[in-house]
Amino acid sequence: MIRIAIADDHTLVLNGLLKIFSASSEMEVIGTYLNGELLLAGLEQQQPDVLLMDIQMPGKDGIEMAGIVHKKYPDIKIIALTNIEILYQVKKMMKQGCMGYLLKDVDADTLTSAIQRVYNGEMVIHDKIKTDLSHHIKPNNQTQQMTRREIEILQLIAQENTNNEIAEKLFISPATVENHRNRMLQKLGVKNTAGLIKKGMEQGLI
Repeated sequence: MIRIAIADDHTLVLNGLLKIFSASSEMEVIGTYLNGELLLAGLEQQQPDVLLMDIQMPGKDGIEMAGIVHKKYPDIKIIALTNIEILYQVKKMMKQGCMGYLLKDVDADTLTSAIQRVYNGEMVIHDKIKTDLSHHIKPNNQTQQMTRREIEILQLIAQENTNNEIAEKLFISPATVENHRNRMLQKLGVKNTAGLIKKGMEQGLI
């Protein structure tokens, strides 16, 4: 059973989410919070596996709260669930330790699937945001070590393409894609695909 907490100051949103999760046999909501102060108080009593959090809340906003929660409770996997599509805000949330970023127009199946994937250690980003990010490449001095081909492959990874799909798109072999992927893991100092995407966002590559 995946334990979920929700931080959102809109009662209608909370009620809608509670209705979705009440129909699931694999997820349960252990707490709902209208602001960051209530959230922190609740987390002292019990911690969820996954925290759904809006960015716009009274008092401390979701970006600040994500950083606080991630630092104090690193095992909690945070998903931003918001109406904000601004890439700068997306990147700020991911830098604060979020494993997911979803817009509130997602359907119930997409939401529950995203929660399951994040719970299993994947990074999940709303399709529209993911497309925007993949076209927002801004190499800087910190990322000069990455080759243009590596950045291109990283962009395709962010779009959830497999090695075989990337190979077909770039007219190279899957083994070559895997070699590039392994080099990127070393260059960016991460262990897996979620780490690649997160670090790429932090450094302005995607």
